[in-house]
Amino acid sequence: MVAARRITAPLVLALVLIALAIDVWNSSVPIGVDFHTYEAAAQVGLHQGWTRIYDQALVAAEQRRLVPDQLTQPFISPPTVAWVAAALALLPYWWAYYIWAAVTLAAFAISLMWSATSRGWARWIAVAAAIAPWWVLYAVHLGQVAPLVAAAVVLAWRLVRDHRSVAAGLVLSLILLKPNTAFLVPFALLAAARYRTFAVWAVVVAALSGVAFLTLGTHGTSAYLGQLTGQLPTGAAWLTVEGSFGVTGLAATAVRLVIVSAALVAAFRLRRYPGLVMVAGILGSLLATPYLHASDLCLLAAAAWIVWEECPSPWWRLPLAVGWLAASPFAGLTNVAPTLSRWALVELVLLAALVFEAWRPGRVRGAALTAGAELGTRAPA
Repeated sequence: MVAARRITAPLVLALVLIALAIDVWNSSVPIGVDFHTYEAAAQVGLHQGWTRIYDQALVAAEQRRLVPDQLTQPFISPPTVAWVAAALALLPYWWAYYIWAAVTLAAFAISLMWSATSRGWARWIAVAAAIAPWWVLYAVHLGQVAPLVAAAVVLAWRLVRDHRSVAAGLVLSLILLKPNTAFLVPFALLAAARYRTFAVWAVVVAALSGVAFLTLGTHGTSAYLGQLTGQLPTGAAWLTVEGSFGVTGLAATAVRLVIVSAALVAAFRLRRYPGLVMVAGILGSLLATPYLHASDLCLLAAAAWIVWEECPSPWWRLPLAVGWLAASPFAGLTNVAPTLSRWALVELVLLAALVFEAWRPGRVRGAALTAGAELGTRAPA
């Protein structure tokens, strides 16, 4: 058995690394198009005033100045994204983009390595596999902020496990970079009685919201809120309940309420397992948000990875392995990859599995599990 593992583990790692190499080789997205928008908004803020970062004519003009042949798009991200991008404003644009891309990818990878419960070959395989789904490097190529949010959630899981509640709350404030992808995670922790973590997060959010209002002013704040309530960009609904399940209007609202309720109740029932609590929050966020793009599936990769680490049972890991194959570039090469809208169904199935686990009759409600214990069994002392 040990000899078989010594042979199998390097082969599996090689397979995952090949998947990563294919991801890099097949990249065909406009390089840095989202960072291009972030940086343009930051330049507008620095040189023309932060109250004007949602003046889309100014942002478009700045985009054309930065990279004349790059496509332009409106800036609809929170002001926090422009603040972070402003840190690179003094650099030549392409230097800034490559630093941004390297930092976002490294942040996600390092968060996975530091938070892993597995050791040895298993750890490296799990980390590489979490980066291999096509949407992770897709997000990096776009210069998206989603990998930073995914990294924050993974880091917070480790910090909650280590009973470092204040640090976890601080890290979770990075959700403000893209709230639609993980807004429910702090509330799932609240449902799981992680009061200190939630309180720290809430204080930071309140403080940053106050700073945002002061810097944007009433005009900038109104412009930002108008962006949120206006027409969504093309493709923004493909991963939502409307795009994936075909429900609209009051029916869509009802579905969202059911999803949020199920996620929070599951978080309460699974409160002794912080990883599963946070996964419930991630899945509830992804399913309930009215706006999502393919790059935001970085949060699905983070959720699946946490489940993989926290639940070593084959009943969890075999379906996750199948899902990984479907998300890998191997599926794309064979034309059997799911369409984008089908990933919402995967999220729903995973959330349903958590809800089932929360009410499973054999689940132990006693001592919390250690990293190596199997869900539903008591951890060794």
